[in-house]
Amino acid sequence: MTTLVFENARVIDPSRGIDETGTVIVEGKKIAEAGASARNQGRPEGAKVVDCAGKAILPGLVDARVHIGEPGAEHRETIASASLAAAAGGVTSLVMMPDTDPVIDDVALVEFVLRTARDTACVNVHPAAAITKHLDGREMTEFGLLRQAGAVAFTEGRHTIANSLVMRRALTYARDFGAVIDHETQDPDLASSGVMNEGLYASWLGLPGIPREAEAIPLERDLMLARLTRGAYHAAKISTEMSARAVARAKADGANVTAGASINSLSLNENDVGEYRTFFRLSPPLRAEEDRLAMIEALRDGTIDILVSSHDPQDVDTKRLPFADAASGAIGLETLLAAALRLHHNGDVPLPRIVEALSTAPAKRFGLSGGTLRSGAPADLILVDLEEPWLVREEEIRSRSKNTCFEGARLQGRVLQTLVSGRTVFEASAA
Repeated sequence: MTTLVFENARVIDPSRGIDETGTVIVEGKKIAEAGASARNQGRPEGAKVVDCAGKAILPGLVDARVHIGEPGAEHRETIASASLAAAAGGVTSLVMMPDTDPVIDDVALVEFVLRTARDTACVNVHPAAAITKHLDGREMTEFGLLRQAGAVAFTEGRHTIANSLVMRRALTYARDFGAVIDHETQDPDLASSGVMNEGLYASWLGLPGIPREAEAIPLERDLMLARLTRGAYHAAKISTEMSARAVARAKADGANVTAGASINSLSLNENDVGEYRTFFRLSPPLRAEEDRLAMIEALRDGTIDILVSSHDPQDVDTKRLPFADAASGAIGLETLLAAALRLHHNGDVPLPRIVEALSTAPAKRFGLSGGTLRSGAPADLILVDLEEPWLVREEEIRSRSKNTCFEGARLQGRVLQTLVSGRTVFEASAA
């Protein structure tokens, strides 16, 4: 059994409220001790010692919203390639969306994902199952069987359920099986042919817009149904101030509700679309600056519980098109942490709150074993230089697709080493 000792580290563990200089001891696949108290344990005989020189050790990130092409679109991303990108970005666990081809709506597909991940992935891959068969919004899937097979949540991926009765039943069944409904809201009629945030800038570009209400109206419905059913509801990707207010009200009412946001919505705004740059065509669309600032405030005050990359690989054929014809989505596994650290370096959000939203909170919400440096927990952790600057270069991206919003961006904060169950799956020096 290999023993690793990380000394002189800044240990940040939101699950225990720790941000202190200390030591992390890893024995085999588990964390033996982490924090200032671990310095008093001494070095176990035969241990490999790493002097962190003040660099940070965090729980491995848990990315709760990752789209992967496999099965059906392996040219965009496979489970294996996504795991390599995740490891490089410090993501030790990811929740895979079910909108593949075929859709992950039965036990065989959940088992396929778990088997493929076991054989090819270097990080933990957890499948989410579809709420409705074929993602058609009508007939519900077999929640109990899917949950038993290993599905960690139920979601329609990029789709929104229009039928309120179906959503009510989904929340009720999910409650009975101890599962979470993870839903992305966009009214298809209000959004219609819109391709970016509705406003003056969209008018200047001559592009049809998507109003904020397209997100907020179905979200308000979902929150009402969550109150009614007492089901566990997660608003997957909110992007507007009115959505944040709605979530805050539901929480104040005692509803079992959490909210997530894409790091893109906190790092970028509609002006980044520039002159029809299709890598910035996202769903939800990049909003106005006041909404971006509202998202930062919602993260800081806890209204937003979880940050996600919303990793959505698209190839040249779907992105190198006129803006209105291009597919929405961007990759983000490799830049999730560094983009989030902008909020730390700017003084917008305390670092422990960022780490909590990237790791501890998603692990807790979806019942995963990571997100902590507690003694006895799986040794899923990352060593990070919070200050190291780096440039996002296309040729260094590990994802099969290259549609990043941060191409050419200068970021600050880099993952130096990623461990999953005590095994090193990424080292910057070997990259």
